[in-house]
Amino acid sequence: MGQPAEKQRRATYADLEAVPPNKVAELVRGTLHVFPRPAPRHARASSRLGVKLGGPFDLGDGGPGGWTILVEPELHFPDPDAPGEIDALVPDLAGWRRERMPELPETAYFSLAPDWICEVLSPSTAAFDRDEKIPIYAREGVRHAWLLDPIARTLEVHVLGEDRRWGPAVVHRDAARVHVEPFDAIELDLSVLWAK
Repeated sequence: MGQPAEKQRRATYADLEAVPPNKVAELVRGTLHVFPRPAPRHARASSRLGVKLGGPFDLGDGGPGGWTILVEPELHFPDPDAPGEIDALVPDLAGWRRERMPELPETAYFSLAPDWICEVLSPSTAAFDRDEKIPIYAREGVRHAWLLDPIARTLEVHVLGEDRRWGPAVVHRDAARVHVEPFDAIELDLSVLWAK
């Protein structure tokens, strides 16, 4: 008869804090996930989307305002499998309606779920973003999730239903000019996100 399998130790926030600063670390259900910093095409698409949305929605410049949009905020949610532990996620972009979050927290993280997140997919993170993070965003009530793929040149849009399940994805491609919730007050030219 074989030896019983050794129970693997759950990673903690201290493990996340010990990750070198040149890496991106996230903690999901007691497992530490460490990734390289984003590649240039990933970083460019994320930065450009932040610029396109930040002016009209965060600053109210040429748009309705009313949002706080941030790059790579650290989100802390209770881990339902381990009371007292957290899931720590870092979306590429996240936005909160100011009526829900009128002031930034004093902590180095956010415990209030955003209203919108955007994950920029890369070969090293796509499966993790889809299979691990997107279900947590649904669990926490994030209403809008965008998956941006700068290699495939797609914007995949998900809207959360009342049952906390994602509705059917709507995919926009290449140089489409789109109005996409929750930022449908402006037209977004996707070709800008893929430009070199």
